[in-house]
Amino acid sequence: MSTRREQRSTGSELTPMKFSRLSRRGVLLGLSVAQLITLGIGGLTLLAAFYGGAGMLLAYSAPIWVLCAALTWIPVAGRPIVEWLPVVCWWLWRSTGGQLLYRRRIVKPRPAGNLALPGDMARLREYRDPESKACMIHDPRQATLTVVCEVTHPAFVLLDPGEQERRVTSWGRVLATVCRSGRIATLQVLERTLPDSGSGLAEWWSEHGTADGSWAATTYAELIERAGPAGERHATTISLSLDMKTAARQIRTAGGGIRGAAAVLRQEMATLTAALRSADLTPTGWLGPGQVAVILRSAYDPAVAATLERHGRLGQELATAGPVAVTETWGNLRTDSAWHAVLWVSEWPRSMVYPGFLAPVLLSTGIQRSMSLIYTPMRSDQAARDIRKKKVEHISDAAQRARMGQIEDASQTAEYQDVLQQEADLTAGHGVLRVSGLVSVSAPTLDELEAATAAIEQSAIQASCETRRLVGQQAVAFTAAALPLCRIV
Repeated sequence: MSTRREQRSTGSELTPMKFSRLSRRGVLLGLSVAQLITLGIGGLTLLAAFYGGAGMLLAYSAPIWVLCAALTWIPVAGRPIVEWLPVVCWWLWRSTGGQLLYRRRIVKPRPAGNLALPGDMARLREYRDPESKACMIHDPRQATLTVVCEVTHPAFVLLDPGEQERRVTSWGRVLATVCRSGRIATLQVLERTLPDSGSGLAEWWSEHGTADGSWAATTYAELIERAGPAGERHATTISLSLDMKTAARQIRTAGGGIRGAAAVLRQEMATLTAALRSADLTPTGWLGPGQVAVILRSAYDPAVAATLERHGRLGQELATAGPVAVTETWGNLRTDSAWHAVLWVSEWPRSMVYPGFLAPVLLSTGIQRSMSLIYTPMRSDQAARDIRKKKVEHISDAAQRARMGQIEDASQTAEYQDVLQQEADLTAGHGVLRVSGLVSVSAPTLDELEAATAAIEQSAIQASCETRRLVGQQAVAFTAAALPLCRIV
C-alpha cells in the first residue's frame, strides 16, 4: 500500500496533486527480511563448507548456497523469487485442502444471522440496527463493525476547474475527519458499473415527462423501454468500519457488546454524513439488509443484476445473497455467471497530476468493473512514530551506503523527500492515510475477460498508473475490490 498526500491551494484554479511513492526500501542495503534470511542461510553454508575442508565440501554444498543466491536476487515479475514463496506455498496448501472450490449446500441452511459467503467471509454476521435501520456487518475475528452508505454526486469531469478544486478540498476535509476519529479501521469508496435495468430512465420520465398520448410521448416512452436495459450506470458507496478494539472503552460506556458497538458506530455515521454533505456529496441513506444483499448478489452473479433492480423485493435476503459456486484459479475467479480478474494499482502517478486523472479508468464504457479505494487512517501519534522510524532508517541506510562507497539512488532520495513532506503535512494538521486501489473486471466468458482486462490496463496507463494482476489470491482480492465490506488483501 502507498501513503497518499494531497496538496491544497486557496486559489480558484485547479491544483495538481502528488502521491507518495510506494516504498521498496529493504531492511538492510535494499534487501527485505526474506532476502536477508535466504542470503544468511547461503552465506553460513558457504562459510561452513569453506572452513570445514573447502574443496569437496564446497562442491557438495553448492546446491544450497547457489539456490539461496538465486532465491535472493533472481526476479520474477518484478519481485525476487523468495518473496513469491509465501504466495505459492499458501496456494498449494489451499489446493491440496480443496479450498479453491466452493459449492453452496442448498439443503443445509446457514446459521441465523450469518452471511452466505465463501471462504473466511463465512464468519461475517448481520446485525440490524434498530435505530438507524442500517445493516451492520460484524467480523468477530477482526473485531470490526461495518456499515455501507450510498452516495450520489454530479459528474466531476463536467465541473469547472474552480468547482473541482473546491470539491477536492472538501473531500480532503472528509478524510481528515476520518483520521482524527481514531476509532475508524477502514474507509472504502466503491465505484461500480452496472447494467441499467431501465428503471432510472423510467422514473425520470414518470416525474418529468408528459404522457399525454401524443406521438412524441409514445415514441419517447418506447425508446426508454428499449434503450434502458442496453445501457449501464454508475453506483458509488462509502463503507465505514469501526475498530472495536480501539473503541473498547466507548463501547463499554455505551452498554457493551454489539449494541454498544452499534451506538459508537452511529456517532461515526453522523459525523461522516455531515462531512459528506459539506463536501457536496449526497448520501442517500445507510443501506439496509435488502440493499446490501442485492449488491452482494450482483457482484457474484452479474447476469441477474438488472432483474434484481427491476423487481421490488426479489433477492433481498442476506441468507441467500451469496454465490452458488465459486472456482478460483491462479489468475482468475469463476462465479455463478461471470469470470473475474482483480488488478492492484501498484504505482500511483509519480508526477504531479490533476484530481480527475482516473477518468480513463472510471469512464471506460462497455466494461463491467468495480474500483475500490481502501483508506486505512493512522492516528497522529502512530503516524509521527512511523515517520520518525522511516527518517532514521533512511539516514542510517545512507550512512551505510556511504561507508561502502555506493552511490545514492534518485528513487531513494525521492522516497526520503516524501517522508519529509509527510512530516510537514502532519505538522500542519493534515491526516495521514494508507490507500490501496483495486480494480475488479468481470465478463461472461474468459476471452471477454482477458480483452476487458487488457482495456482496463491500457486505461490505467493513460491515467499514469501501473496495475498488476493479483495472482494466487484472486478470491480474497475480489472480496476487497467488488464488495463494500471494508475487506483488505
